[in-house]
Amino acid sequence: MKIRTVLLATLMLGLSGVQAAEIYMYRDEQGNVQYTDKPPTLPAQRLGIRNQRTDPAAVQEREQAEQRRRDAADAQRQEQTQANAAAQQAEKLTAEDKAQRCVQARERYDNYLNAPRLYEQLADGERRYLSSEEIDAARAAAKATMEVMCQ
Repeated sequence: MKIRTVLLATLMLGLSGVQAAEIYMYRDEQGNVQYTDKPPTLPAQRLGIRNQRTDPAAVQEREQAEQRRRDAADAQRQEQTQANAAAQQAEKLTAEDKAQRCVQARERYDNYLNAPRLYEQLADGERRYLSSEEIDAARAAAKATMEVMCQ
């Protein structure tokens, strides 16, 4: 038990700071073993363990570095959240756009089927009417486009 207490005290005191001080062991009035760097009475047994006091500037620098790390992690999480939201919005718009294109493709195919004559508009504003073969090809192309858009 005594070795464990000494090891624990050694570990705790060894983990703190920069300025070194001696560690002493003494017995108080009730006979309990106490460890300190400033014994209230002598004789006290010097243990040869060096205590290091904490440097406030070093502690503050470590805390600031940790805060910067946490801030960077928070910023990264926020950017990731925004990117995910943007991706979901794009996916939603893509789905809406696809549905809109499907509707347009169906309307065009229906128009091609129900129109008695199909034509193309020329640059000068004149119409050129399609032949029977061209109409069949245009209807087949409209049907293929509709099938692709409406999957």
